[in-house]
Amino acid sequence: MKMRTLLAASVLACISLASCKLVKTNQGEGGAPVDPIAELVETTFEAKLVPALKEKAVELTALQEAIARGLDEAGGQYGMRVGGAGGGWNFPVKGTATVVDENRASKAAVAAIDLDGDGQADATLQLGPVVKGTALRDTTNLYDFSTFRDQIEYAKLGRALNDKAVSKLFGPDIALKGKRLNFLGAAVIRSASEKPTIMPVSIEVAP
Repeated sequence: MKMRTLLAASVLACISLASCKLVKTNQGEGGAPVDPIAELVETTFEAKLVPALKEKAVELTALQEAIARGLDEAGGQYGMRVGGAGGGWNFPVKGTATVVDENRASKAAVAAIDLDGDGQADATLQLGPVVKGTALRDTTNLYDFSTFRDQIEYAKLGRALNDKAVSKLFGPDIALKGKRLNFLGAAVIRSASEKPTIMPVSIEVAP
């Protein structure tokens, strides 16, 4: 337990040190290699990422209104951009919406949600287990690329964060169509005309 605590502390320290690279070490139980990406996700997802999203999340309806006035202006106010001017804006988002359709048969399961009550889908919630994008990794400043060994490790972090988020969501045995949900997550938006595809970290049935 003490060795695991020391490893968690060293992983967290890596986040703020540009020269620190994540590498596997033989400090797990029984001397087995510990995956630093998995350890980083375990020590930061609930403790840092979810609170950061809660603090910064903008109501999706308000964000869509802001984007209609100008994506870059909305991005500068609410989002973060990765990859320079050609990259999309990553936004922390929250809201309450009604599920108007769902596809739970696919491995890339999704739920279409209506925000304004007109019966039409305004956005999509990814439910997984297969999900797209790296918005959870890129929407806050928690994960600095310079602290990772290479692009492969950084991409692995994005997938691991998505997998962790999916594990917190409703399983396929729970039907969501017709239910009103509260959600918190992140979305990358590249054009003012696209409907947001959200990677949620939490979904709850609204009272």
